[in-house]
Amino acid sequence: MNNNKRAVDLYAVILAGGIGSRFWPLSRATTPKQLLSVVDDESLLKGTIKRLSPLIPPEKVHVVTNADQAELIRLHLCYEEGEPLCPEYIVEPMGRNTAPAIGLAAIRLAEINPEAIMAVLPADHIIGEGEKFRAHLIKASKLAEKGHLVTFGIVPTTPETGYGYIKAGDKLAGEETSASHVERFVEKPDKQRAESYLSDGGYYWNSGIFLWKAKRILEEIKLHMPLTFQRLMEIGDGEDITGSYEGMEPISIDKGILEKAEDVVMIPADFAWSDMGSWNSFGEILGPDRSGNIIKGRVVDLGSSDSVILGCDRVVATIGLKDMILVDTPDATLVCPKDRAQDVKAVVEALKEKGFTEHAEHRTARRPWGYYTVLESGPGYKIKKIVVKPGQRLSLQLHHKRSEHWVVLKGRAKVRRGDEVRIVSLNESIDIPIGVKHRLDNPDDTPLEVIEVQSGGYLEEDDIVRFDDDFQREIT
Repeated sequence: MNNNKRAVDLYAVILAGGIGSRFWPLSRATTPKQLLSVVDDESLLKGTIKRLSPLIPPEKVHVVTNADQAELIRLHLCYEEGEPLCPEYIVEPMGRNTAPAIGLAAIRLAEINPEAIMAVLPADHIIGEGEKFRAHLIKASKLAEKGHLVTFGIVPTTPETGYGYIKAGDKLAGEETSASHVERFVEKPDKQRAESYLSDGGYYWNSGIFLWKAKRILEEIKLHMPLTFQRLMEIGDGEDITGSYEGMEPISIDKGILEKAEDVVMIPADFAWSDMGSWNSFGEILGPDRSGNIIKGRVVDLGSSDSVILGCDRVVATIGLKDMILVDTPDATLVCPKDRAQDVKAVVEALKEKGFTEHAEHRTARRPWGYYTVLESGPGYKIKKIVVKPGQRLSLQLHHKRSEHWVVLKGRAKVRRGDEVRIVSLNESIDIPIGVKHRLDNPDDTPLEVIEVQSGGYLEEDDIVRFDDDFQREIT
């Protein structure tokens, strides 16, 4: 069998609406987990899309996300380093968990192709052996074509307490896929119960990957979640999506549909897999050293064991840690025992309550033209370092509430200020008054570095009025 043979009616739906709070301080609202490069230089989301090809090419991929993240994801996929990827997008007005998101995607695909089979995948999984993974998708798509609701059960290797489980029932008659009927779905167990699942056999990790016909899952939503189905039909008829979405119950597809539906089948999967649910997942992906440690960055360690230690710009020194997690970033540091890794999400909520912006933003913000780093801020001022890639430029814009002063540290800046265009060279500076249209442009083949001093009563990023943009961002 050619495992890359394309299934004609097979589409992918990638769920990419979460933040990944358990991966704070790396994952934040403006840099969600799926946009992070965890293992190599490629983000989790890009890896998920590329893993599907050539079986499901990018033009048959639909990324479901929310209004806050849609633009971040589009810019990341289309304009950041590497091969541009241009999937389709389905934008939720607000998060309502996976059942409404999948229903919304099913509506879209059923309109495109009444026989569409949808492979539903989270954006933040790490899966090895792409050829084997695609072969599993082909097997599952054949079962979905017959009307089954299909999921993958990951063959467990440890008594993991961070995953839900699937109990396999009787084998599916007449099939050569090793598929079984699903006897039941099981919530995340404690350690003792997880150990019993491994010793008893027949239990698999719930992968969160599903395949079914779009029209079949809509039938199940109509049966088990009639109010949600009604709201989805309103959207399909062109009604206001925000009003319809607000009335939907926020519930997972597992609880809303799969635990109640008949004819749910599971294919055992033995490809390398991790859902990257917390910092403990690093141990499954990155090989530990002889002491059981995973150490990255500028770290000096003496005598630690079974710990995750991730440094950044400054040196991190550790002595004698045991079963600990330490993650350092330029503006925030996490330290916790490994058995409390699931509680990092509660830290993010506490940061929100205290009004600390570090729950949502990094000091360095990536943009398609380059990046900026906030060096210092206080009442009425903010100081940034801006780095513009060779040949790139910022949008033509103005600010209503702040002025800016630019000093060139490296390279040459081509600056438009009002009707004036001039070159600002090394150690030269230029002022941008409030309310004046302006643009910063790097005309050379080396990076441009600029110090920007903002002054004014309001210094947030939403005080930008755009008139022209190379990256198709919204023009005011």
